[in-house]
Amino acid sequence: MATIKSYRVSATSTIARSGVIAAQGIEVPISFSAPPEFGGVPDRWTPEHFFVASAVSCYVSTFSGIADIARFGFLSLDVESEGTLKKEEGALRFSAIVLHPVVKIAREEDRERALWLLEKAGKNCLIARSVKCPIDFRPEVKVEGELLRPETVGISTELAK
Repeated sequence: MATIKSYRVSATSTIARSGVIAAQGIEVPISFSAPPEFGGVPDRWTPEHFFVASAVSCYVSTFSGIADIARFGFLSLDVESEGTLKKEEGALRFSAIVLHPVVKIAREEDRERALWLLEKAGKNCLIARSVKCPIDFRPEVKVEGELLRPETVGISTELAK
């Protein structure tokens, strides 16, 4: 496997502080703007959203990939995220990103393994390892085994073991 990968993205300006971003092989381009507080258009994705989204989407992909390889069945994974801008050394920059992953599992006896996988995903997330600002992981595990049995939510009993 090659150790060098390249990801090309292009952006086109449409109006002041706004544009469209696209990537080769991806069908739907995304409209973006600077945040309204910086003179941009409201209700659009911003570079700041993209930055935080890259961290949270990488975490979700990493966790689900690790769980798949480990054959660890889970009911759901939801991750709330927040990036904080702060003026440091005379310039605005991201001072932190907080990711709060919540994984729901069917059985209490899987709690420790779920926490271990959540932490492993945080350590192996490519974006988290690549950005300058710290990323704070606050994982949580919820057990819903008595309420949702694997066969009632479409998860094979084999995966839930």
